[in-house]
Amino acid sequence: MSNAFDDWIGREETHTQRIDAAAVQAMAATLDLARAPGAGEPLPPGWQWLFFNPAARRSGLGADGHPRRGGFLPPIELPRRMWAGSRIAYPADLPIGSEATRRSRIAKIENKVGKRGSLWFVTVEHTTQSEGTTCIVEEQDIVYREAPPPGSSAAAPVRHEAQGRWGREVRPDTTLLFRYSALTFNGHRIHYDQAYARDEEGYPDLVVHGPLMATLLQQLALDQGEGRQLARFEFRGVSPLFVSRAFRIEGHMQEDGTLALWARGPDGELAMSATAVLR
Repeated sequence: MSNAFDDWIGREETHTQRIDAAAVQAMAATLDLARAPGAGEPLPPGWQWLFFNPAARRSGLGADGHPRRGGFLPPIELPRRMWAGSRIAYPADLPIGSEATRRSRIAKIENKVGKRGSLWFVTVEHTTQSEGTTCIVEEQDIVYREAPPPGSSAAAPVRHEAQGRWGREVRPDTTLLFRYSALTFNGHRIHYDQAYARDEEGYPDLVVHGPLMATLLQQLALDQGEGRQLARFEFRGVSPLFVSRAFRIEGHMQEDGTLALWARGPDGELAMSATAVLR
């Protein structure tokens, strides 16, 4: 069935950028790592989201801090926009300091009706290459949805009962959220403007970035890999986490050798689920 945004399917854009060691060093400091990987070393998984982000002029931003609709992405006017999840393959290392090109293509646009109204799902394929080698292939799901009616309560979170074999606590303070927004050039106001997050989008406080959680989960997978690299990673956001409320990242090895991973909120709720395969 056709929809109003069929003309956007197949649209492409390409960005070329050097995988800058200074940005990598800043990311390592933001994550409180003792050492930053240097030039020539592989870019850690998830850190590709520091690069290839659109540098829209301030006058070209919407009320939410994102670039206005209707450029590369379709002009879907539903007010809430979020990154719902991704499926990522890492066939080769992306060296820090190299010049890389990311080709993006809109693969699919779907409309669905959920319990809280209309939803639009946009799937974008990103392929990142360096010196003719494909290093990262990602399918990214972006969801647009209606704002909740005034006075409505949030959906009850799903409690996660699984027990992890390993994990650690994360304390997301305002500095972490600010630094990650700056490093990824993410102007979405739910991550730094408390009044906007609360009064316009209905959240109780500033929202922790989904890709930040996904990056932490990828690092947790590598920590269990005894020197192996990440081959594939898939994640899905389930419920939001908020500033100054500690959460846990956890996981365990499954019988087929894949890693099951998740972020668990302070009340035991499932915030993000993920799977990883090491090579």
